[in-house]
Amino acid sequence: MLKRIRPYLSVGLLVVVLVIAAIYLSHHVYLLTDLSHTPLLIGISLILLYVLLLIVLTFKFSITLKICSLRLPNQENIKLNANTLLINFFIPGQGGPIYNGVYLKSRHKLKVKHFISSMLIYYIIYALLSVGCLLVSSRPWWQTILAVLTLGLVSLWLSRRYMKKSHINKQSLNLHVASLSWLTLATVLQIVVQTVIYAIELRSVNKTISLSQIITYTGAANLAMFVALTPGAIGIRESFLLFTEKLNHISSNNILVASLLDRSVYLVFLGIIGLITLIFQLYKRISTKSTNPVIKAAAK
Repeated sequence: MLKRIRPYLSVGLLVVVLVIAAIYLSHHVYLLTDLSHTPLLIGISLILLYVLLLIVLTFKFSITLKICSLRLPNQENIKLNANTLLINFFIPGQGGPIYNGVYLKSRHKLKVKHFISSMLIYYIIYALLSVGCLLVSSRPWWQTILAVLTLGLVSLWLSRRYMKKSHINKQSLNLHVASLSWLTLATVLQIVVQTVIYAIELRSVNKTISLSQIITYTGAANLAMFVALTPGAIGIRESFLLFTEKLNHISSNNILVASLLDRSVYLVFLGIIGLITLIFQLYKRISTKSTNPVIKAAAK
């Protein structure tokens, strides 16, 4: 039964997300208005960087699943990450990981607790790197190291407690040095791409903003993800950035304008991947019907 309705569920989910996107856009027309005043080269550069970010996230996700001894075809991996970006932006509470867990459980029989464990490892690495970015250019070096070490020890304790409480055998996960190193490298690449994106946005607003300020800004923006209760962390990320203004020394006006530019371009990017994914799903469904012998016989 599930196999029969799965194609309809996939298409239905995309349609729902696109409808939500259209409603969201109708209430936030100023995003496209602001985008119309942005130089075309900057807009195209940012969209291409978001495409690169999607590729990096796909690479990161494949390594995360490798920890669970699961390998997805590249096409399925990209589609899953594209859906995750759409869900995270338009649905409150960063629902992408939940969608991934349900999908992998139903489609590939991956235990949810194993998926959560692998994602926890990624989130720990992401949080440690983001805290480092936040503090490395704005605080003394010993405070940065102390903060990273403290967060690392607390995260390690919480993850071990979760694994023990969930009765997860460490041997069931590929927690090897190679896997963790590749995951760390993928996470570093993700943050580097994000830093370049924020650099273009901030420098388009104020050319005097330095690299150290941009790195601090990136750390604050990334940490906002962990409390992203609103769709796309709208308002949450901006609040984090304004709250850390004394660390990044970027004016509130520059932060708000750069954030508005980011929302506008990202919305266009999500619209593009949403439409591409929807067209692909419809084409796949039509192709399946045309090659199904039962449907061919009924048509005759």
